[in-house]
Amino acid sequence: MTMTNIPGLFSATHVAYDSATTDRLRQLGATNVVRAADCLLIGPSRRDAAEHARARQAWWNSSEEWDGLYSPEVHWERPVVVWVSASIDQRVNLWRTCSWLRHVGIASRDVLMLEFEALPRSKFPQEPFPSFECTASVVDHPDKVLLERLARARPFSTTRYDRAVKLWDRYTDGNPSRFVSSCSRGIKGFPELAPLWTVLSCFFPGRTPAGVLRLSRLDELLLTILSGEWQTPVDVFVHKSQEGLALRQLSTCTGDLFVAHRLNQWAAFASNAAVERAAGPKQPDNRMLASVYRLTERGIQLRDAGLTALTDAPPLPIGGTEAYSTSAPWVLREDSRVVRL
Repeated sequence: MTMTNIPGLFSATHVAYDSATTDRLRQLGATNVVRAADCLLIGPSRRDAAEHARARQAWWNSSEEWDGLYSPEVHWERPVVVWVSASIDQRVNLWRTCSWLRHVGIASRDVLMLEFEALPRSKFPQEPFPSFECTASVVDHPDKVLLERLARARPFSTTRYDRAVKLWDRYTDGNPSRFVSSCSRGIKGFPELAPLWTVLSCFFPGRTPAGVLRLSRLDELLLTILSGEWQTPVDVFVHKSQEGLALRQLSTCTGDLFVAHRLNQWAAFASNAAVERAAGPKQPDNRMLASVYRLTERGIQLRDAGLTALTDAPPLPIGGTEAYSTSAPWVLREDSRVVRL
């Protein structure tokens, strides 16, 4: 059985959030598949489509086209079938998709939402699983399940459509406090909010009740794993420690290349760098082995004593705001809420 056996749906517009799902849908007979596979948990996101595309291209410093949601070449034939897994990264892309579909004039009655639960995890994993889900994919399910779900597809409710659009608005807002409140309070139909904030909160610098500024959880992990010995990003990623395990769990949502990206940001930041960089064993196109890094005395001071100012660490764009930014000085309290300094 293929989509050609389901009248009116094989020629619909299908939206997929990873390459594997895109390929599978085409194999099943879909003729109009839009891949929207950008990882939006890191880097800037903007409500305006053109601004968002420019910001993402600058963030990745790449001309590779893996996100076609805003492409002028897309013909939005109705209905639009959205295939989404339980991965929190894909769920954020779902919000963005709803925002864009509304922008181009597609109503909820013309959107068919196919949501796939994560399959049970291994009972004997090599390492403990994180509390959040970032690796699930629609293609984890057999073709028979995909086609059965498609045959039973019903329009997305107007209420959930509206909520998804609002969530994208809040995610891309320069003031993250309303979005964080949504994550803490929860919104019916969007179970990804609490685990999503568990991940995103790891990117914001903290402030203790005594007023001491601390590194973000991500940077704390990196600067704890680093030492006075030279290490490649691979060495950091596979480090056999509790910090290494926590970094690998977080990297299920960011990808391992983000480890190299963040280390490079630290090494390039300020004249009194907390992290030093030197040439690694491989060529520049191998980002996980092209450089080696080590911690300086300045890095030890920031890790152990805390920051004197947010400008002590390289900024990191997240959604509509930026961590470690003096223009957007958001810090994480011990109750996991964000406040302005």
